[in-house]
Amino acid sequence: MRYLQKIGKSLMLPVAVLPAAALLMGIAYAIQSIQGSTEGADIMFFVVVAKFMSSAGNAIIGNLPVLFAIGLAFGLSKGQSGAAALAGFVAYTTVVVVLTPSLDADTNVWSVFGANVSELDALAFKNINNALTGILSGIIASMVYNKFHRVTLPVWISFFNGKRLVPIMTSLIMLVYVVIMFFAWPIIFAGLVAFGNWMVGLGAFGAGLFGFFNRLLIPTGLHHALNNVFWFDTIGIGDLTNFLKGQEALDAGTARIGVTGMYQAGFFPVMMFGLPGAALAFIMTAKPQNKDKVKGIMISAAMAAFLVGITEPLEFAFMFAAPLLYGVHCVLTGISLAVATLLQATAGFGFSAGAIDLGLSFLNPIANNTWMLLVMGVVYFFLYFFVFKILIVKLDIKTPGREDDEEIVAVQEQA
Repeated sequence: MRYLQKIGKSLMLPVAVLPAAALLMGIAYAIQSIQGSTEGADIMFFVVVAKFMSSAGNAIIGNLPVLFAIGLAFGLSKGQSGAAALAGFVAYTTVVVVLTPSLDADTNVWSVFGANVSELDALAFKNINNALTGILSGIIASMVYNKFHRVTLPVWISFFNGKRLVPIMTSLIMLVYVVIMFFAWPIIFAGLVAFGNWMVGLGAFGAGLFGFFNRLLIPTGLHHALNNVFWFDTIGIGDLTNFLKGQEALDAGTARIGVTGMYQAGFFPVMMFGLPGAALAFIMTAKPQNKDKVKGIMISAAMAAFLVGITEPLEFAFMFAAPLLYGVHCVLTGISLAVATLLQATAGFGFSAGAIDLGLSFLNPIANNTWMLLVMGVVYFFLYFFVFKILIVKLDIKTPGREDDEEIVAVQEQA
């Protein structure tokens, strides 16, 4: 548990960068969402500005896994070394470059197989640049650094003594990881796709299971497997794509009012209201000397979650530091999707489940009883706040701002 707390504390470095990027993307998305209904030179100026803002925000959010790799390698290494951070980057890029499907790259393993790569395998490895890859890369790199940063080599190769040896050893060790993932990742991914296919016929219970596992699998990146089953056309559901088509999907018979959107609607109460309630609980329970620091991170992260549904800054802030709370979050997400389905309250998103997409959903002819999601949201804000606050205080959970700094230092010295 102490090591998980140490991971959680190390993640706060990259997590602290995310809220500002999320808000940039949110503002950009808000501008782009009105582009289709407004014309003229003035709005075009704002659209260009939005493109710049979106690209700047995505430069950070889109590279979240590599930020985790660098941040964890730095935070978990002895003395928090820059050489370890470099090794984290080496570890991550080794996995991504070797395993990401790219048939026209001679340096990529997939060029050997040509067109014989199955569609499911290609889909699995297309998402290999996920949070799990970043987190494991950072952890492995930190371990390599802690093991080899003081190694003395023979004189004839002494140039590579100590810290210079770390990135080299990291790349070699990551090749073993790559071989394991080459065979294991498609099996795991295919298993989750099959599991998603089984859930389809379970109605509200299936929607709840999807919500639970969607959040549970976030740190592994395997939530993409389930998302493809329910949101896109892997097996013909297309909950997200059909909802966005609106009247066109209704006319084509590929969407049904009160049904299409059931695998998206329940995320709105959680992302817009529930997680901000959790953020307030973190602020209220932080140690007095840490409260201002936690407040700065949590308020901006809560705004990002509410406005645009970008929840990574909040979720990764407590995912490893307080896994019990993250488990509660997964359960509450599943309940939200199940309840929204039972109420036939539907909505959808083009970006994520934030206020901007909820507002746009009210204009979509497929949306049904969407106002109920706001009622659920108010309930979820207080539910998250009180449940999280009670658990944090009663169980003395080390959420952001409550870490035992002395214990962390002791663990770091023993590593």
